[in-house]
Amino acid sequence: MATLQQLRQGLGEMWSSVVEGWQRLTERAASAVTRFSLPSRDRDDDLLPELRQRSVGWGVLAAEVFDDDSRVVVRMEVPGMKRGDLEVEVMDDLLVVRGSKRMERESSHGRYHVLECAYGRFERAIPLPARVDENGARAKYRRGVLRIELPKLKESGPGLRSIPIR
Repeated sequence: MATLQQLRQGLGEMWSSVVEGWQRLTERAASAVTRFSLPSRDRDDDLLPELRQRSVGWGVLAAEVFDDDSRVVVRMEVPGMKRGDLEVEVMDDLLVVRGSKRMERESSHGRYHVLECAYGRFERAIPLPARVDENGARAKYRRGVLRIELPKLKESGPGLRSIPIR
C-alpha cells in the first residue's frame, strides 16, 4: 500500500507532466492562431453592435513551410479572400502575410445565432528556416490557398520587400 508521501509525489509528477504537455501544445499552436480585428469604421456600418463584437476574434490560418536545397515554399490557407485583399512581405527572417476578410451577409433580414468565422484585418508572421532572396520571390493565390516560393539566399543580409500576388 502506498504511503501518503508516495501518492503526493505521484500526483505532483503527473501534474508536472500535464503542465509540460500543455505548454508544448500552446507553443506549437500559438503561431497558427491569428487575431482578427475590425477597424472602428468598417464598410458594414449597419451591422448590429453585438454582431460586430462577435465577428472579431481569433482564427486559425493553417500554414505549411517546406524547404529544400534551393528554396523555401510556404502554403497558407486563407479561404474566402480575394487576391487584392492580401499583402505579403519578407522582413529579415519572417514571412509576413496581412489581409482583410470582409463579411458577406446572407440577407438584410434575420439574425446570426452562431458566428464562428473570423472577419476583419489580420497579420500572420511565419519564421523562415533559411535566409531568402526577396527579389526572386513569387506568390500565387488560388482556391483559398496562398503559395509563396522564396529562393534561398547564399549571402546573408537584412531585407524588406513586398511580394506581388498573381
